Amino acid sequence: MKTKMLAMLALVIAFAISPAFAQKIKVTEGSLAAIKGVEKMNIVFDYSKMSVGKFKDEADYIDKKKGEYNKKEEGKGDKWEKDWIADRTERYAPKFQELFNETSDFKVGDYPSEKYTLVVKTNKTEPGYNIQISRKNAEIAGEILVVETANPTKIVVKLSFDKALGRSFGGYDYDTGFRIQEAYADLGKALGKYMSK
Repeated sequence: MKTKMLAMLALVIAFAISPAFAQKIKVTEGSLAAIKGVEKMNIVFDYSKMSVGKFKDEADYIDKKKGEYNKKEEGKGDKWEKDWIADRTERYAPKFQELFNETSDFKVGDYPSEKYTLVVKTNKTEPGYNIQISRKNAEIAGEILVVETANPTKIVVKLSFDKALGRSFGGYDYDTGFRIQEAYADLGKALGKYMSK
């Protein structure tokens, strides 16, 4: 009983201090003052120039993983590739939006008629892993752009983010999609607060 209590206390302390290691967000161009008073913003996600793990090009990562899974079981790699792409719209975007909207002064969503669009540009994804005896958090890094919806080349403000971590309570994150989803949740929550201060 005492051991269980100590283990639970250690977990609570670990999660309490984890924000100290959260991602860094900073304005690199423009000013957040330019969007003061905005109530809604369109949102799009950009994965077009993303590195994954040790691979500079996401396509190389997909080819490797797909090949490995198809060798183990025919068709498994093809299914993995479909899931890898589908997770963007089924997991990452909804989780980011949910947490951003909970913590921000304004809402983001499918609002193509709004003046501004928030572009979440992921430049780097570390999928992490969990093999029971060892684990590594997922992690994403990139840029956030606020652009004019009618003129996407017109950047109003640009921010960078680094080390948005995908972690789960209890470590039951064996699924890659779940780990990365939690990194987008971490980013959504932190960015919502940052852009509202």
